[in-house]
Amino acid sequence: MRLEIHCADRIGIAQEILNILVNYRVDLKGIEVDSVNCRMYVSFPPIEFEQFQKIMPEIRLIDGVEDVRTTAFLPSEREHNELNTLLSALPDGVISIDAKGGVRHCNDAACRDLNLSLDEVIGSSINVLLKGFNFTRWLEGNEVLGQTTRVEVAGEDYIADILPISVPQGTESDVLAGAVINIKSQSRLGQQVSAFRRYGQESFATIHNQSTAMRRVVREARKMAQLEAPILITGETGTGKELLARACHYASNRSLKPFIALSCASLPDDVAESELFGFASFDDQVPSKRGVLEQADGGTVFLDEVGEMSEQLQTKLLRFLQDGTFRKVGDENEVKVNVRIIAATQKDLPAMVQEGGFREDLYYRINVLTLEIAPLRDRKADVKPLAEHFIQKYAQQNGQAVPSLHPECLEFLEQYPWPGNVRQLENAIYRAVSLLDDKELRIENMQLPTFTHDLGYLESDFEGTLEQAVKRFEATLLRKLYPAYPSSRQLAKRLGLSHTAVANKLREYGINRKTVKV
Repeated sequence: MRLEIHCADRIGIAQEILNILVNYRVDLKGIEVDSVNCRMYVSFPPIEFEQFQKIMPEIRLIDGVEDVRTTAFLPSEREHNELNTLLSALPDGVISIDAKGGVRHCNDAACRDLNLSLDEVIGSSINVLLKGFNFTRWLEGNEVLGQTTRVEVAGEDYIADILPISVPQGTESDVLAGAVINIKSQSRLGQQVSAFRRYGQESFATIHNQSTAMRRVVREARKMAQLEAPILITGETGTGKELLARACHYASNRSLKPFIALSCASLPDDVAESELFGFASFDDQVPSKRGVLEQADGGTVFLDEVGEMSEQLQTKLLRFLQDGTFRKVGDENEVKVNVRIIAATQKDLPAMVQEGGFREDLYYRINVLTLEIAPLRDRKADVKPLAEHFIQKYAQQNGQAVPSLHPECLEFLEQYPWPGNVRQLENAIYRAVSLLDDKELRIENMQLPTFTHDLGYLESDFEGTLEQAVKRFEATLLRKLYPAYPSSRQLAKRLGLSHTAVANKLREYGINRKTVKV
């Protein structure tokens, strides 16, 4: 049984309370005093109810006693139970030692790591349990400071955080009472690093921006992330538009809410509409569906390839951007959500607006803030850090040593035009590292097709004569130009040739209105 006594701060009041317990032959087990809140706590074995009824009034009659009540715990017992619960819940091992290195306490995780029972651990020397660090020398040192070091636990490598415990001695210097040791296995450390990296993969820190162009984009994106207006990200395919959009989301005030991406190019119009806005069902057998906008309420929706949207979908999106409301497919009720739109496209939206392929009012709605990612060929300074990042990533993923990048290979990668941008570079590195049998990545390991902006990809295993190559080039060039100049006279004028010469070549290569779509 435990009593909590509210009393005044008076000399002798504790003695008077204890005298009453002695008079009734109560075996006192513990006493604690809270001088700050003027509380006194006493603990004793259970007593008869009649005896308890006599003790309580007598204590209340003592001068200075304001109240007496039973309590479940003494303050020290509560702290002890809370500490034990906390230590038991920790996934990492915690060991407490005295000033001589003897183990005073440890939690369940430490026992599991040591592969010993609690009775076997308590009282043991820490130098016996944890190898690789001299705890005795550390405890006997002139200045005992916190340490982080590698130790061996039951034959396995662990990281140990060793923190000294000191007891204040009034005006004198503190006395070392021992230490607390937190041990962490490699697997636990890996889990924590992975969790950190998972967040890092969504942040600006993972966007390689050695080039001036990319540094400017990241600098502007950091500022735009704090705003609420829509963002339009433009750039060629594979430049990392979605990665930048995710970084903007996780750097914004919406980071704790969902980020949902929807590709406008990969879905038919009717499917895309139901995916974006959801649909209402009046059939008990078919449940209604929440669209992307409703699922992302409070967060961000990333619309990839927004230029591929149908006219009907553009109209509904425009209305949503105006007032934040929309109607589900097949429903008359309006739904209001708070969502930020980040759109991306590789198309020339201003040109599409001029041609009537994209709504002008929608273009100005989504183009409030603009980020343009330059193609990889225009930011060669980013090629090296990107290549090294992908080499390390896929070497570790495949469980192999990280190969070095030969200087000639790096120069080749920096000069390659990368029509597929960062995505193509990543795929090329993945293929090369996965098939590599050497410790160094060379040009021949890359297996990249020859590419020029005028001709596109050229076959690396070129065969045939120069005349045959010229004819293939002529045929390709004429087929590309014919839709814009669909007559031999127009084409002849464009190429600076005679009408007869061009007509003969068109006939030779079978290029006409039937074979080439104009």
